[in-house]
Amino acid sequence: MRKSLKVLSGVIIVVAVALTYVWPYIVMEFAGSAHYTEQDRREYDFYTPDILREMPRISSHYDFDFANITGPASHVYAVRYYDTDDSSKVDDYLNLMGYKKQDNCHIEAVCWRRRDPHEMVTVSTLESPKAILVSVIYNF
Repeated sequence: MRKSLKVLSGVIIVVAVALTYVWPYIVMEFAGSAHYTEQDRREYDFYTPDILREMPRISSHYDFDFANITGPASHVYAVRYYDTDDSSKVDDYLNLMGYKKQDNCHIEAVCWRRRDPHEMVTVSTLESPKAILVSVIYNF
């Protein structure tokens, strides 16, 4: 009886430790949205696509957002650069990565596309607060 109680206690402890470790990732997987900075390592590593990780930091003040949109299912990943209205370095980066500027865009932004028809990048200039918003949209 004591041996089985020790084994059961050990199993419970191992499961509890494992759940403590993976629970934040489970929560992030099912999240509808997130707002985070690069210093929030867990969220940054989980949500941020490579294109936004490697994008030039055109301002010292920036943050990230994620949104899981239902309806026409989409994931939207964004970085907002505050106190700037010059997107030329972002445009140069997108050109370098093989994105092509689109003639028509469904929102007030400059739209960029590459080979993947489900992916679109938008670059918007915001007035208040003064900022550049770069969004990566994946439509499913």
